[in-house]
Amino acid sequence: MSSYKKVERMTAFMRWNHWIVAICMVGAVITGLYIGHPYYQSFISDPAVDKYVMAWNRWIHFMAAIIFDVSSIVVAYLYFFSRFEKPYKKLIPNQTNIKEFIEVFLNLVTLNRRKTFNSSHSDSFNIVFFTVFHLLLLWMLLTGLQLYVHGLASGLSSIGEWWPAMLHLATDWTLWITGGTTVDVRISHHISMYLIIVWVMFHVYYQIWRTIFWQEGDISIVIGGSKFVKEEEK
Repeated sequence: MSSYKKVERMTAFMRWNHWIVAICMVGAVITGLYIGHPYYQSFISDPAVDKYVMAWNRWIHFMAAIIFDVSSIVVAYLYFFSRFEKPYKKLIPNQTNIKEFIEVFLNLVTLNRRKTFNSSHSDSFNIVFFTVFHLLLLWMLLTGLQLYVHGLASGLSSIGEWWPAMLHLATDWTLWITGGTTVDVRISHHISMYLIIVWVMFHVYYQIWRTIFWQEGDISIVIGGSKFVKEEEK
């Protein structure tokens, strides 16, 4: 006969960070698609109002990117220094982590017919999966800032020359990586958006999948912070 124990998996801060990033991502995708190819206009017919639609889309997109920046810095810090858990330990390619990664993957492809790992903690498969997401997000931020600073052709900004200079120093290398022109950077930025959308689709699917097959309430982790893990009674 099985019993269940409650296991804390996400702190309140981690849950808030998760939902803030999710909301900002939706806003960034909607406004980013509009910036690339305007597909809607203001519902107000007044031309004096309508001309600010692009400006507002750019502002929302930029604000979402700033929040992503802050979130990425915080997540990077917590990967190494969190007192709750340290995800970087699951990224070390040692025998234990590699074995766990393979077992979690086999559990997925065999539809839970094989489950030989402890699901009460964050497994190496999920940690690697989320690391890929944060790397994609970092690339989106760097290429986005390169596109932004390209618009500051004069080398000036409302807060001084130091801001464009710093952005050029931090992101000009993305030109060389992608092919040499801002068009290449824009294409890479756009493709990365679709990769992130695919990542989100699989993430949502996998959380529902685990909730159904493992029957441990995984989908409630981002709401209440905990799940219930089966224990075999002695």
